[in-house]
Amino acid sequence: MPELPEVDLVARQLQRLLKGRTIETAKLIRARLAPSTTPAVFSRRLRDSTFTEVRRRGKYILIEFDISHTLLVHLRMSGRFMLLDEEDENPKFAHAVFQLTDGQRLVFDDQRHFGLMKIVKTNEIASSPEIAKLAPEPFSEEFTVDQFHRSLKAARRTLKEFLLDQTKVTGLGNIYAAEVMYAAGVHPSVKANRISRPRAERLFSAIELTLRQALKMSKRGKLDPRNINGNYAPENGRWLVYGREGKPCETCSNMIKRITHAGRSTYFCPVCQRR
Repeated sequence: MPELPEVDLVARQLQRLLKGRTIETAKLIRARLAPSTTPAVFSRRLRDSTFTEVRRRGKYILIEFDISHTLLVHLRMSGRFMLLDEEDENPKFAHAVFQLTDGQRLVFDDQRHFGLMKIVKTNEIASSPEIAKLAPEPFSEEFTVDQFHRSLKAARRTLKEFLLDQTKVTGLGNIYAAEVMYAAGVHPSVKANRISRPRAERLFSAIELTLRQALKMSKRGKLDPRNINGNYAPENGRWLVYGREGKPCETCSNMIKRITHAGRSTYFCPVCQRR
């Protein structure tokens, strides 16, 4: 599932491709993609609207229009956008199609069928349930060591589960959570409420550093209008622990291990990340 840097890249690429362009017609092919509206209402609200800005909040993409409405989008597992020409056929898993007035069309393709769209009044975005529950943005003034430590102390789950909870920390997923815990030297199975202040400070710094490095790397991602999915990985093996089970830790040379949390793999170094 795309995490903050990947979603940020998608938002930036859509902003570059769509700003100022107008939708002629909007077609919701898979009704469950936008469960809070009907295909007819979806079409009526978005037709003849012009893209004004595309931004990100957490893992959500916010596509704003000149009609005082915003299309809230979550890519989930396999969602992606495709900007196609008139002669191109729609992909097999096209769930929404936005015909543009210049002849091209924007298609939302989702092989796993988990993507989500919702039309919200722009001035009500902050209070919409999906956005209102999110934790502060990692680089915002609201995200502080004190706030982060208080959240840890109030949690009874493992650190890994805590970091994946978007109401506690925004933007982290399975990959970056593993990288953050490794950078901070904290075991993923330790209880969140047992994290000391010094460890909380290390985790806080690791979150900001890891995401900043990933965002910097994502800016080198190539723009492919036919496959806007946030993938910016320049090569395999760029992670320090994620996906490296059985390979030597780059710090101590001991083997990276993998455990399972709630059905998801977690990679860590048993020496560098003691409980």
